[in-house]
Amino acid sequence: QVQLVESGGGLVQAGGSLRLSCAASGHTFSSYAMAWFRQAAGKEREFVAAIRPGGNTYYADSVKGRFTISRDNAKNTVYLQMNSLKPEDTAVYYCAARSGDSYYSIRMGYAYWGQGTQVSVSS
Repeated sequence: QVQLVESGGGLVQAGGSLRLSCAASGHTFSSYAMAWFRQAAGKEREFVAAIRPGGNTYYADSVKGRFTISRDNAKNTVYLQMNSLKPEDTAVYYCAARSGDSYYSIRMGYAYWGQGTQVSVSS
């Protein structure tokens, strides 16, 4: 059973930074593609960033240059460093995992999900 547990969310002022963590268990972490999605109130869940087992990274245009996804295979953890935060980044952020090297920017591409962590950015 794959389990994903996010942490690191909170309230921050615009222009500030947060680092989200997602601790994974129950699978061979290093062979899984990992991703972050977010869902704002009343909106669809959207892709934020992904990292393949080999370390290649991909970002939504809205966060490119501000967010950085990384992984530590020794700790079975994926991170999302968020800088220059904007009020429109306010959402519940979800960690997702899929077996294999491919990544997807759509929700149905991932079989495993965490419970989410709230990020709120005040103006």
